[in-house]
Amino acid sequence: MDRPTPRRPAPRPAAPRPPEPDAAEPPGPLPGGPPREDAVQSDAEEVLVVNYRRLARIAYLVLPAGADRRRRLLRAHAVTQRALAGPPWHPAARRGPAEELYEELRDRVVCRALGAAHRPGDRAVRLLPQVWGLRLTTADGGPEAVALDRALAALSPAGRAAYALRAVDGLPPAEVTAVLVRAGGTRPDRARREAAAVPADLAAQWDGERFDPCTVRVQPADLIRRRRAARIAGAALLFLPFAVGAHMLRHESRAPALRLPSSDAVTAARPDALVRADPGLWRRTARLDHTAWPARGDRTGDRALLGRALAAWDGAVPGAGPTGREPGTAGGPPAAPPQLLYAGSVDGDEVVLLSDGGRIARWTDGRGLQLARADDSDVTTAAALVLHRTGDAVRYLLAPWISEASLRSLRAPDTPARPLGRKDGVTDPVPAPPADGCQDLTALQLRSSREVAENHAFLLADLGGLAPAHLTYTPPPTTGAARAPREATGSEALTTWARTVCAIPERAPGVKALNAWAFAVQPLPQRAGTATWVCLRTDRWNGTGSAATELLLPGAAEPARTGYAEGRGCSRFDQDTVAWSRWRAPDGHDLLLAAASRRVVSLTVHEPGAADRAVRDRTLAVELPGPDRPTVEGARADGTPVRPLS
Repeated sequence: MDRPTPRRPAPRPAAPRPPEPDAAEPPGPLPGGPPREDAVQSDAEEVLVVNYRRLARIAYLVLPAGADRRRRLLRAHAVTQRALAGPPWHPAARRGPAEELYEELRDRVVCRALGAAHRPGDRAVRLLPQVWGLRLTTADGGPEAVALDRALAALSPAGRAAYALRAVDGLPPAEVTAVLVRAGGTRPDRARREAAAVPADLAAQWDGERFDPCTVRVQPADLIRRRRAARIAGAALLFLPFAVGAHMLRHESRAPALRLPSSDAVTAARPDALVRADPGLWRRTARLDHTAWPARGDRTGDRALLGRALAAWDGAVPGAGPTGREPGTAGGPPAAPPQLLYAGSVDGDEVVLLSDGGRIARWTDGRGLQLARADDSDVTTAAALVLHRTGDAVRYLLAPWISEASLRSLRAPDTPARPLGRKDGVTDPVPAPPADGCQDLTALQLRSSREVAENHAFLLADLGGLAPAHLTYTPPPTTGAARAPREATGSEALTTWARTVCAIPERAPGVKALNAWAFAVQPLPQRAGTATWVCLRTDRWNGTGSAATELLLPGAAEPARTGYAEGRGCSRFDQDTVAWSRWRAPDGHDLLLAAASRRVVSLTVHEPGAADRAVRDRTLAVELPGPDRPTVEGARADGTPVRPLS
């Protein structure tokens, strides 16, 4: 279903200003005849000037997002300014000249922007003004604007056009379809569904500076590269006389060809240089990651397709570079000769998956390149990759060592997993996670072949990245050594995840693994049941992470967040945790509940104007005398203090 139009109604196009009374009137049309072409052209120019900002914003939203916002900015202006060029203007009987001309200009902008989105470059960019040493780019924007940019990057060009027409001009679905059809679109309904899948909470970000090509920031160009280029040019000029003299002395009739230093990244741009793993390598190697994946798909021999994907990653074609990078992922061409993982047609789109050993690159024709980190992956984190994503469905490419695949609803732990069909490693469509809300979250339940692991089943959850996140579970503490995280496939783990999955603090690309650690179990006063304290640990591919403590109360549908902090809390490098929360007892009194992990031996509550209260235990429940915020602190046996997450 399409989202309602944005909160701010789009203004009507401005009409051309009438000439001054004392100005010479241009020759007009004959009475009762059609308007002259030159007069219509003049009117169109004025409508374009008046509405230039809106049209440029539409072009900018349609063009593919990428790391180089400067080129996207220039291409948006080129597309908008070239809207006046094209077929002759033939306005028919219209509601008003300005309104009809604006609609025709908008059609031309959308048509040219869609064409530019499918092309690697645009020669019209060269005609725009250039300033030596300076770069023009749009503002960075806040996290919400960045999130909208990522969401739009995942859409097809037609999907972005549908979003732009609805957001900027507030067009209803029928008019959006009509504009897309006039622009040459063949699947307008699919484009509108893609646009409707963009999270509703990001709708207000499209009119920010990040998406306004008429509000630019000026930054210096790459100073280091410029200085290096200047030094190389100077050295070349100094060397040139000697080279000419040597040439004349040797009387060579033909100068030898100049060869630039080659590198693996440059030579790897040839389809012949692609690495292809042996289909049986995963059965022999002790390194079970993406290097053990064979090349799959029905287009692995298509040199033209592979060449376009390699050129996009290598940056050999201007404008065909990465259109998206997950957090912590480096840009640039392949660091080593890339390995082919997949090449084929998926739901009508041409898709190529590549790896350079540390990153995964997914190139989709018409959508550009997406880069993600994949270093230090293993039998679980390298078990699946998102091959193709639409607004409501995802297809995965599974590792060759996966023997069984099924789907499991994380919100329904008692519902058995249902089988997932696949062919040549490509799964049937899987429901995509909802853009907002937490009605149903579907996870992949995979099982490794007995040739690599004994009866090893595990869960993966789609958080929007190329690689789904690995879900694990750490059970409540016991005496003795700390218990290690285990796969979240048991009944206790599934029940815990069912209650905490909606409280995941970070549901975004770049997350490698999630662990739910039940670090304490506390009997509640007045026979109110048992509470479970859980710490949700997020580990990202770039090595960073975060932790959030949650209180699971009996009968409560959702957990209560009690703390959050970036860092290594609740990991194997920081195994001491304290958390507290207010709780209303059945008799109506407010109590303070506190709990700590197994190595904490005492808890102390500090309250303003009251004596400290301490217990030699890992759980505590005391009545709160007033509304002041207390301070809770734990201590280990050696006296080391342990404080809650901020």
